[in-house]
Amino acid sequence: MIVVTGAKGFIGSWMVERLNSEGFYNLLVVDDFNEKTEHNYLATLRYSELLDLHQLESWLVNNQEEVEFIIHLGAITDTTETDINLLKKYNTDYSKMIWQICSNYQLPLIYASSAATYGAGEYGFSDDHSIIHKLKPLNAYAWSKHLFDLWVLRQTNHPFFWSGLKFFNVYGPEREAHKGKMASMVYQIEKQIKEKGVVKLFKSNHPDYAHGEQRRDFIHVSQVVGKISNLMLSRTNNGIFNVGTGKTRSFNEVFNQASIKLNPTAKIEYIDLPDNLRDSYQYFSQAQ
Repeated sequence: MIVVTGAKGFIGSWMVERLNSEGFYNLLVVDDFNEKTEHNYLATLRYSELLDLHQLESWLVNNQEEVEFIIHLGAITDTTETDINLLKKYNTDYSKMIWQICSNYQLPLIYASSAATYGAGEYGFSDDHSIIHKLKPLNAYAWSKHLFDLWVLRQTNHPFFWSGLKFFNVYGPEREAHKGKMASMVYQIEKQIKEKGVVKLFKSNHPDYAHGEQRRDFIHVSQVVGKISNLMLSRTNNGIFNVGTGKTRSFNEVFNQASIKLNPTAKIEYIDLPDNLRDSYQYFSQAQ
């Protein structure tokens, strides 16, 4: 059985679909199924069992012999979340629990980290382990992911195979709507072009970046789940790695490309960056 946490979300549901396409149907899909959501991305997918995330620890202890692999994608991914205790509980401590069980029973593990851990990029965006301790995340979400990465690198007891993956800006053709303001900029720009013909982009408060020239390493969700699948099958190279394209595009470039396809008369309106984001806004990211 393959365990997938965060299975009802954007990347998680695409992961389940990818596994189905490769002939894997004996899946335990884990998430907060008590939380009411309008979407059900798992409706057309195949799996063996649904499990509430709070029951995972006891399930793993009691059923570890059935588990072939764990893909841990579940997390609070809201970069504006300020409840440190909540982030610590679900992003850091919950991941530690999974790691410890995988280590004790030698279950292979892939877990999701984040490119947000690189902060403003003072030390670049290399996934070289020697610089991870220097990184300075810009928000509480990123810190919750970073603290787990640091903890992992200190462990002497670990699964026989493990990978932590720093996802850059993942986007896809669908299944992002439920994320609201946390959806990818690609999705948000295309949505605004279709619905209003006007796209609102944050003004820049950084002297090195003009309005709309903030740059991201955008990677399609199919590439992300493909990378996970390949690692799961190969089980080589333990460590923390970047998952990005190594190339960047500005928000203006994304708008230009999308407007040509969807609405050539669409326009951009630059709006002020909210005060609560000014000190935690990432202007650039690029996998190295």
